[in-house]
Amino acid sequence: MTLTAPARAGAARLTPMLGPAAVAAIAYVDPGNVATNLTAGATSGYLLVWVVVAASLVAVLVQFQAAKLGAATGRSLPELCRERLPRWTTWVLWAQAELVVLATDLAEFVGAAIGLRLLFGLPIAPAALVTAAVSMVLLELRRRGRRRFELLTVAALLLVGAGVLYDVVAVGHQSAAGLAGGLVPCLDGPATAVLAMGIVGATVMPHAIYLHSALTRRTGPARHPGLVRRALRLDCGVALGGAAVVNLAMIALGAGLGARTGGGWTGDILAAHAELAARAGGAAALAFSVALLASGLSSSGIGTLAGDFVMQGFLGRRVPSRVRRLVTMVPAMVALLAGAPLTGLLVVSQVVLSLGVPVALFLLVYFCRDRSVMGALVNAVATTRMAAGAGLVVAAAGLALPVLLLR
Repeated sequence: MTLTAPARAGAARLTPMLGPAAVAAIAYVDPGNVATNLTAGATSGYLLVWVVVAASLVAVLVQFQAAKLGAATGRSLPELCRERLPRWTTWVLWAQAELVVLATDLAEFVGAAIGLRLLFGLPIAPAALVTAAVSMVLLELRRRGRRRFELLTVAALLLVGAGVLYDVVAVGHQSAAGLAGGLVPCLDGPATAVLAMGIVGATVMPHAIYLHSALTRRTGPARHPGLVRRALRLDCGVALGGAAVVNLAMIALGAGLGARTGGGWTGDILAAHAELAARAGGAAALAFSVALLASGLSSSGIGTLAGDFVMQGFLGRRVPSRVRRLVTMVPAMVALLAGAPLTGLLVVSQVVLSLGVPVALFLLVYFCRDRSVMGALVNAVATTRMAAGAGLVVAAAGLALPVLLLR
C-alpha cells in the first residue's frame, strides 16, 4: 500500500506509539508469573497450558484497548474515571487499584530479593532494600528520556526470555504431546483452580492496564485511525506475544524440572536454583537467577510508575515516587522479615491480582464502546462483546475461588 504525503506524516507521528506495550509486557513476566507457572508445571505438568494461552489472548485484547483509549482521548483510564464518574466511585476504584499495586509490589520485591540472594548471597531483607533503590533509579531514567526507559525494559524482557528458554533446553524432559494436551480446558481440584486464578492474575495484570493507557495518552488524537490501530496492534502483538512464549516456557521448565526430580521439587523458587545446578549445571542455575533478578528489578520500577498514574488519575493528586516506594514496600518488607514462605507469597499475590482484573476490564469496555469518548477509535461491537465476556468469566472464577478453597 502506497501512502500519501499526509499519511506518511501521520505514520511518522505514530512512531512514539511503538514501545509502550513492551513496558506493559514486563508486568506479564514478573516474579509472580515465574512462581505460578513453575508451580503449575511442577505439580500439574502441562494441565494449565490452556489457562496461559487463554489469558495471553485476553491480555493482547485488553492492552490493545488500553493503548487505544489513551491515544484516542489523551487521558489515562483512571483520569477518565475521575472526569466522568461520581466522586465516591472514583475513591472506591482508587482503593481497589492501590490494593492491586500493593499485591504487585509484593510479588516484585520478593522475586528480585530472591534473585539477589541466589546471585550474591544477600539476605532477603537487605536484598529487598536494594530492589527499592534500583526501582527508583529506573524511574529517574524514565524522567530523563522515555525512549531510554523503553529500550531498557525491552532489554529486560529479552533477558528474562533468554534465561528461561535456555533453562528449558538445558533441563529437557519436555513433552510435545503433553503440551498439546494441555490446550484442552481441564482442572483437577481446588489446588489447580487456585493456580489457574494465579496465572490469570499474573498474566492479565490490572496495573498494566492503567499504565498502558497512560503511556499512550501523550500522542494526541489520531488523524489516521486506521494507522493508529495497526501501530497499536503491532506493538501489542509483538510485545505480548513474546511474553506469552516466555510464560509457556516457564510451564515447560516447571514440568521438565519436576520430571527430572521425580516429583520431589514442587515449584519452590529457591529450591529451583539448587535443582537446576545439580541436574542441568551451573550455567542453567545462573541463567535462572539472572532472569529472575531482571524480572523483579524491571517490574518493580513498572509497578511504582503504575502507582503514580493510579493516584494521579483517580484522585488528581500526586505523591513523590520516593514516598510511594517507601510506603508500598512496607507490606513486602514485613512479610519477608516475618519469614513467610516466599513462593507461597508470590502465588497468593497473583490470586489477589486476579480479583482486580474484572474491574479494569469492565471500565475499559465501558469507555471504549462509547463513540463520544473514543471517536473513530471506538470499539467494534464484536470487540466489546469479547472483552465483556472475558471480564465476566474472570469475575465468575474469582467468586467461585473461595468456595473451592473451603471445600
